Order: sequence, then structure tokens, then C-alpha cells
Amino acid sequence: MKDILRIIIAPLVWLVTFTLVYGLHGVLCGHDLTTLMIGKIPVARVLLIAAYVFAALVQLALLAALHAPRLASRYSFVRFVSRATGWVGLGATLWTLFPVVTTSSCGLAM
Repeated sequence: MKDILRIIIAPLVWLVTFTLVYGLHGVLCGHDLTTLMIGKIPVARVLLIAAYVFAALVQLALLAALHAPRLASRYSFVRFVSRATGWVGLGATLWTLFPVVTTSSCGLAM
């Protein structure tokens, strides 16, 4: 069971962070919090960037844990696949959340 968890943990963490960041974006747009400013920077942008950085750091910490010798599986196949899914989870986090942080669809007419 631990080996299966090692293999699927990175995509699951990506799923959670993806959902949280998109949910945060929806809350910020839904409550019209995009107009609040810190100097010349919107608070919504600061919160989204912070969520993006947090998601990336969580994936990096997970990847480091998957590479730690004391937490590694005794099976070389499981070690390889879990580390590969860790890298995929990090890449997916950086790739899929970047557009949410850098662009906004709040002002679009429905």
C-alpha cells in the first residue's frame, strides 16, 4: 500500500493545489476583490502569486521527500516511478497554475 501511495501522491497533491488556486481565483472574482490595491498592485494578484509559490514549494518538498534515501521504496521500479510522478507533479503545478496567476478572466462579460 505504501508503494502505491508513493506513486500517486504527487498527482494527488497537484490536484489539491490546482483546485485550491482555481477556487481562490473564483472567490476573488466572485466577491470582486480584484479592485483592492496594495500600492499599485492588486491584492488578488498578490494572493494568487502567494498561492502559486506555496503550491510549487509543496511539490518541491514532496519531490525532495521522494528522493530521500530513508523514505525510498526497496523496489527500484517503485522508486523510479514515484520520482518520475514527483517531477510530473511539479511540472504540472508550474505549467497549469501559471496562467491563473498571470492573467485574469474576472472582467470578461458572460
